[in-house]
Amino acid sequence: MGQQAAWMTVVARVCDFSRALTLAWALVVASFAGAGYASQAVAQDQLVVTEVAVKGNQRIEAGTVRSYTLIKPGSFYSPELADQSLKQLFGTGLFADITMRLEGTKLVVSVVENPIINRVAFEGNSAIKEEDLQNEVQLQPRVIYTRAKVQSDVSRMIELYRRGGRFSATIEPKVIQLPQNRVDLVYEISEGPKTKIASINFIGNKEFSDGALREVISTSESAWWKFLSSSDSYDPDRLTYDRELLRRYYLQRGYADFRVVSAVADLSRDDSAFHITFTVDEGDIYQFGDIKVVTELDKLNQEELEALLLPEKGDTYNAGLIDETIDELTYAAGTQGYAFAEVRPRIKRRKDERVIDLTFQITEGPRVYVERINITGNSRTLDKVIRRQMRMSEGDAFNKVLLDKSEKNIRALQYFTKVDVTQSPGSAPDKTVIGVDVQEQSTGSLSLSAGFSTLDNAVAGIQLSERNFLGRGLQLSTALSISKRRQLIEFHYTDPYFLDRDLVGGIDLFGSETDYQDESSFNSRSQGFGLRFGFPLSEKSRLLTRYQFRFDEIFDVHPFASNVVKAAEGQEYRSIIGYDYYYDNRNDPVDPTGGWDVLVTQNFAGLGGTVSYISNELLAHYYYPLSDDFLTSWRFDGGYVHGIGDDVPLNDHFFKGGNTIRGFARGGVGPRDLSSVNEDAVGALAYVFGTAELSFPNGLPEALGIKTSVFADGGYIGLSDYDDTIYTGVVDGFAPRASVGLSLYWQSPFGPIRLDFAQVLLDEPYDEQEAFRFSAGTSF
Repeated sequence: MGQQAAWMTVVARVCDFSRALTLAWALVVASFAGAGYASQAVAQDQLVVTEVAVKGNQRIEAGTVRSYTLIKPGSFYSPELADQSLKQLFGTGLFADITMRLEGTKLVVSVVENPIINRVAFEGNSAIKEEDLQNEVQLQPRVIYTRAKVQSDVSRMIELYRRGGRFSATIEPKVIQLPQNRVDLVYEISEGPKTKIASINFIGNKEFSDGALREVISTSESAWWKFLSSSDSYDPDRLTYDRELLRRYYLQRGYADFRVVSAVADLSRDDSAFHITFTVDEGDIYQFGDIKVVTELDKLNQEELEALLLPEKGDTYNAGLIDETIDELTYAAGTQGYAFAEVRPRIKRRKDERVIDLTFQITEGPRVYVERINITGNSRTLDKVIRRQMRMSEGDAFNKVLLDKSEKNIRALQYFTKVDVTQSPGSAPDKTVIGVDVQEQSTGSLSLSAGFSTLDNAVAGIQLSERNFLGRGLQLSTALSISKRRQLIEFHYTDPYFLDRDLVGGIDLFGSETDYQDESSFNSRSQGFGLRFGFPLSEKSRLLTRYQFRFDEIFDVHPFASNVVKAAEGQEYRSIIGYDYYYDNRNDPVDPTGGWDVLVTQNFAGLGGTVSYISNELLAHYYYPLSDDFLTSWRFDGGYVHGIGDDVPLNDHFFKGGNTIRGFARGGVGPRDLSSVNEDAVGALAYVFGTAELSFPNGLPEALGIKTSVFADGGYIGLSDYDDTIYTGVVDGFAPRASVGLSLYWQSPFGPIRLDFAQVLLDEPYDEQEAFRFSAGTSF
């Protein structure tokens, strides 16, 4: 047993020695290996690169790749430089993959180039045109394809669809591989339905109902009849504009402390509609207190300035009146030579009394000049057409009133759906840049018209016109009217800036044949040409002169026609010279809600031809708003013609009715020959008519574009130069006529439609009535 234990001890010691020897050998091997690796790393850091080789490139030159590589032949290799080189090469966007490796002293750069785009296509789009999508994306044919740019373009197109109200739109890009490392890029678009506005709610409003405030803002709730409108689609920019509209609405009604606390648009769970909520704080209503003008400018008369103040003490506060007064005072200072005058309203609130004291302070502002006028948005209209409507040019002294007038002038062209004139700082403190941003609209129009009367007189016409021909502001129009009673063809050409000056030049060609058998038992034919030339007399007035040569013929006279008509049968030549004087003092040339205008027309026939007379006519309008929703308009229309050396020919008498005094047919009022079979109208030498019209809300949604008005027409017509001893049947009662009625105007998606319903109140027994008139048109 003792011997066996001794052997076991010896074996254990041998094993321990073996383990120790193995561990020692492992440490020796590890130390040698580490030393080798270390020596290898040190050797690599100290390796001098003798060559940089580029592999895998097809279109891109090897030298281009080497130019982005920081490791050059003859320089030491460094992992840090290699990493930076990779980053620079990836940053070019030229490569899909890049690797670097050492082969001895040679650095090998292997690249995989990004493909070139062969074609960019869009599939599934209908709400947005392909050219609009093309303008939005950055990737175009012959541009290098990268995934980052594709994702960026997808985001831009998605945003475009969202601005169009399609929040459920999705776009999936597809890449089609082609030979020679080219690809076709196809965007598969699922537009989805428009995300409509299900409801618009207001919180905090007490004085005005939700319905009233919905009429104020530009955004509207969705409805079936708004299929051609975009106001019921969510637009964050429009929502910002609505906040401003609400603010203006309240400030014009005395709520000086009003503010929009928030405007939130919540998308429904199924992404089908938005629910918009405006939270408002109305505040209290204020009145105007003490109002005065303070000025440091010597030439300005204090009493004249105070006469221009629109607000009055005790009236309900109205921020709009303050803005209008600032314009009036600025303009008055400008006319006295103070082009840089500044008018600043100083407002002092007396909250306890709910009163606002107002002081208009007029000072000599810093001198500012127009450095540059930038015009954008006009792809068709030439810059000079817009520039000539500006009341300021580069280098002129800046004037806010003239800037506002310039904007009105551009809007008056009716070439643009939107005109934004802005002011921004120039290159120096005394310089400003004026920006004019416009959005063009179609200026060509195709108008259709039709009318019906109790005498079954039907008229259909077509008129083709272009107000901005070739984008030069030239006006062309041609009209063709074919009906049972009339055929008309005419052509008009007008250059509103003849010889590039503020002059008007025009040419007219016309020919017509009219059946007056039902009215006066004859047919009439007229052919001729005319020349026009006009120029401004002041900022608000113009004079248009003209010459016209015309061939007229009365033929197919009924055997039992009036002797007046029989005497007029035959041919005559008219050589007419005349003028139009027009003065416009309206607040808006397109849709006036205040002010007045007047047109005076005078013609002299006898400069050659076979007819001599003088004709005078006057047409005036006056507009006065009773409130925001009620507008009154007044019209005065009068004329008188006097023969020179002879009676006035039948064709030059006034045949009135229809639009002149509603409720009567054309030629339905005035002198008649009752001895003729048809009781022929023989025209009048004088007339005086007036119209009073009231436009009012009709309870229909404003987005429908239906306007309603009631009218009252009345006046006198008569006076004839026919010898009553020869023409015994002619009756000429210079008696009053009057009618009342209802007018409906609809700016439909297909064009304007107008309906007039009239009831005659005063007439003569021989007058011819017309209870209903209809007209319609469309634009292209």
